[in-house]
Amino acid sequence: MNRVYNFSPGPAMLPTEVLQQIQEELLDYQNTGMSIMEMSHRGGTFEKLHNDSMTLLRKVANIPDRFDILYMTGGASTQFALVPLNLTGNRFNQKTGKAGYINTGTWSTKAIEEAKKQNVDYVIVASSEDKNFSYIPKHYTIPEGLSYLHITSNNTIFGTQYFEFPKPKDTKLIIDMSSDFISRPIDWTHIGLVYAGLQKNAGPSGMTVVIIDKEYYQREYEHLPTMFRYSTFAKNNSLYNTPPTFQIYVFYLVLQWLEKKGGVETIDQINREKAKYIYDAIDQSGGFYIGHSVKEDRSLMNVTFRLKDPSLEDEFVNQAKKLKLYNLKGHRSVGGMRASIYNAMPVEGCKLLAEFMLDFCKKYS
Repeated sequence: MNRVYNFSPGPAMLPTEVLQQIQEELLDYQNTGMSIMEMSHRGGTFEKLHNDSMTLLRKVANIPDRFDILYMTGGASTQFALVPLNLTGNRFNQKTGKAGYINTGTWSTKAIEEAKKQNVDYVIVASSEDKNFSYIPKHYTIPEGLSYLHITSNNTIFGTQYFEFPKPKDTKLIIDMSSDFISRPIDWTHIGLVYAGLQKNAGPSGMTVVIIDKEYYQREYEHLPTMFRYSTFAKNNSLYNTPPTFQIYVFYLVLQWLEKKGGVETIDQINREKAKYIYDAIDQSGGFYIGHSVKEDRSLMNVTFRLKDPSLEDEFVNQAKKLKLYNLKGHRSVGGMRASIYNAMPVEGCKLLAEFMLDFCKKYS
């Protein structure tokens, strides 16, 4: 098997065990004589898988009963628009207050842009744009009367991550958790809604999980189209129309794999170990490698760094490929390198990358 260590920011690696199970079941799922992709979403076999996946997600992520779980399409980018459309009005078509945003990078910026397009009254509560999003804002005041406070829990491009969420007093958090979903335990106390695309930690691209407080449905504007309403998915168990059946199937397999690994508590410890190998290599390089993010906000999912001598970047990437270390080139807005090390990235891949980085440093210093 010619598998590589794929450090892509997404779509990202899937667990080998999951891919093997997909391969085994692709033509004949549980002796039905059909692929899961060929089955009716109204049939008993798929409906059981669908419901079991939601039950297991609630268990694995410790999701309280006050939340519904929705399976949607369109990626997190669609949620940038659906959040303000669904959560800033009420059934009488009156606004409930300003929407608050903390801007920590590209995806936060896009979410703010969508709120602006919807003519939503919004405020940017804090931002780290002044230092090219290299940190998570710490000292700011959350205004009273917000409809919600939107944050991005992990920033794939800039390599920063929240390790403690804000605690607003009179509103709840809306969290884009696409790049650290089910990677660690979280406290749901101050959360009103979480959304996350699967393609980094939880499955293939093409599906978004939305975890929403049941009280939020009353905020919908009356004019919203049926498929833009969170309540449509809630009332129909995410089966109002044909759902992304294959993505749900793979997501369920990933959840089973995660549970066998020990759940989010165990995977969190593994992710910390993985990240430490690479960050230690950066810190031990004597300035040969320069991390983008401040140390206290370093992401466990996306390690961003550049080489002191940019002319060596192509050589770094080419030599890394010889060791089956792929997709390390950084985003153009940061430059340098980026190692995305989501749940399915093995410890061995991070250890090998760290060893290569130190060897490369010795060779070219």
